[in-house]
Amino acid sequence: MKLLYRKLVTRFPGLPMKLQQAGMYENAETFVRRTMQTSFYLTTAIIVVIAAAVAKQQEFLLIILFATPILYLLMFFYFVQFPDVVLLRMQREIDREIVFAGRFLVIELQSGIPLYDAFVNIAKNYPSTGKYFAEIVHQVDLGTSLDEALNEAVELTPSPNFRKFLWQIVNSLKTGSDITTSLTAVIDQIQREQIIEVKRYGRKLNPLAMLYMIIAVIAPTLGIVMLVVLSSFVSLQLDLTVLLVIAAVLGFVQFMFLALIRSSRPAVDI
Repeated sequence: MKLLYRKLVTRFPGLPMKLQQAGMYENAETFVRRTMQTSFYLTTAIIVVIAAAVAKQQEFLLIILFATPILYLLMFFYFVQFPDVVLLRMQREIDREIVFAGRFLVIELQSGIPLYDAFVNIAKNYPSTGKYFAEIVHQVDLGTSLDEALNEAVELTPSPNFRKFLWQIVNSLKTGSDITTSLTAVIDQIQREQIIEVKRYGRKLNPLAMLYMIIAVIAPTLGIVMLVVLSSFVSLQLDLTVLLVIAAVLGFVQFMFLALIRSSRPAVDI
């Protein structure tokens, strides 16, 4: 089985780094093994429930038998993407406060506070970016040089903007240039990019709102009215089960639209 886990890890070459960036301190083989076990348990539970519901219909049991491997693979590939979901959430949280944390650092440095103490203050005031600065401070306290600690933070952060921010500090330390000037330029660039994202999001909301009105409001209303009218002419029974199924489908559509709008919202606090 260990050989199987190693081969599966090679299918996901960026998995070890993603696990490290997501703060999931386990090796890739252990993660793949745990994902396979979780997929097996969930697949078994779903198959048992469905088989119990259609136990009297043999043709459905054959379909379930052939669909079991497909369901297991879908479960596996779904759960193996969990580090990507964690990294995306971390990236959005970092990008949401990077401008404020950057300005805080610039003000601290312009006030004459040493860089180390400024990192300590950021770690106390900003939860998302602060944990990286807290780790930098911890590494420096253990004897690691500031450059090495910053380079390690650059590798572990999932946010390109924060990586750019830290790289600017590293380059300024190596060249001896003024950190505040270069950081101000980077912060201004990140802020301009965020403003562009907000404007792009505003333009995207108009067609999404129109599509929501058509699919989630107008079409279901007219569809239910047409079903009621047809049921009076055709022998079509709209019992409670049918209405509950329609309500469940409409609820799922509503949830998908809300998830789509929420996921497309830029990670910006204005």
